[in-house]
Amino acid sequence: MNKKPAPKKESAAPAKKAPQPISPPRGMRDVLPADQPVWDLARQACRNVASAYGFERIETPVVEETALFIRGVGKQTDIVEKEMYSFETSGGEKLSLRPESTASVMRAYISNGMLNLPQPVKLWYLGPMFRHDRPQHGRYRQFFQFGCEVIGDEDAVTDAQLALMSHVILKDLGVEATIRINSIGTPESRANYKNALVSYFRSKRAKLSEDDKKRLLKNPLRLLDSKDPAVMEMKAEAPQIIDWLDEDSKAHFMRVLEYLDEVGVPYQLDPYLVRGLDYYTKTVFEIFTASDEPEGAQSALGGGGRYDGLAEILGGRPTSAAGFALGLDRIVSRMRELKIEPPAPGVDVFVAQLGEQGRKKALAAFEELRKAGVRAAEAFSKNAIKTQMEIANRRGAKWAVVIGQKEVLDGTAIIRDMDSGTQEIVDARKVVHEIKKKLDHAEVKTENH
Repeated sequence: MNKKPAPKKESAAPAKKAPQPISPPRGMRDVLPADQPVWDLARQACRNVASAYGFERIETPVVEETALFIRGVGKQTDIVEKEMYSFETSGGEKLSLRPESTASVMRAYISNGMLNLPQPVKLWYLGPMFRHDRPQHGRYRQFFQFGCEVIGDEDAVTDAQLALMSHVILKDLGVEATIRINSIGTPESRANYKNALVSYFRSKRAKLSEDDKKRLLKNPLRLLDSKDPAVMEMKAEAPQIIDWLDEDSKAHFMRVLEYLDEVGVPYQLDPYLVRGLDYYTKTVFEIFTASDEPEGAQSALGGGGRYDGLAEILGGRPTSAAGFALGLDRIVSRMRELKIEPPAPGVDVFVAQLGEQGRKKALAAFEELRKAGVRAAEAFSKNAIKTQMEIANRRGAKWAVVIGQKEVLDGTAIIRDMDSGTQEIVDARKVVHEIKKKLDHAEVKTENH
């Protein structure tokens, strides 16, 4: 008798691998709700100062033509050579995420015919920038900048006022800062200075790193920003640009310093400060925290200067301009170090509920209070009244409006004083009126004390 073959056992399906969590790209991070209050404090200080000085907001695209930054920032700068996020679209467009905003703002000024507006045009911006830089403390690949640009004005008072504004913003936030300032003159005087600088460093070429040897050939002014201790030591004996300035640049710089003296802005002359972008002319400055750290350990919170040639480089008419930008990431980090936090947002009334019908009426009461401008809070997803009262205490509510099944049937609501625990029953239609009366009474009481 033939035996039937045993049925084949079905092999178990391979265990499905759980998907791995996805992290933010390297050098980028989330700004979480818990972080937002201090960020909002910094943003608001920037907005307030910009408004006080008569600046208007502009928003430019996050993505621009790559040519804008090659021409505007400079082909041989570190930003363009190493740090830009650039790509080509399916339609063949060569685009880049903006690494800074001055070139974008000037492009907007030219392309939107803002030359025809009353001059100067004073613009401010706030938003993300992108640089494929080495991530480190206070430096991210997506970072946030606030900046102000004055386009169509050549007077030294503009340079001084921009430096003053950057100082005022930090002071308003409780961050003591000082400005390092220099003049790099006109392109012609700077070319003569470059020749002297190249001659000096060429005699010491053997001591330079490979990166600094490249800078010597392509962009010698960048040697003055080198963090290599050997270069920093050599820099002390290097020629100073102030000795190569034309008379007009010298006179302009002296006026800038006189204006800063007049308004009491602390500054230090830094003969080796050049900034890293090709468009700068005459005044350049950076703003640092006033601290006991050694100079090399400090990070600039922002900087700026004059860029009278940028409009022409970008295809516009010759137009004088100056501006500055502040790095909000570093400012917020410094505020955290100094334990500068905004006060917690206050809540006047907490609306609590019990039962489904109570929740419906409480939802309507909350909306009435909100529309009346009362700072109200709720936790409608919670059922237990004890839990809701704990939340009310955590939020610092002065009163609680409680609506349960009984109150729904009676057309009433309970108003509880969260400090004393006393409570009263009021007509449900008069909740807003009674709460506003209590708020007014509390305000008068506070003023009298």
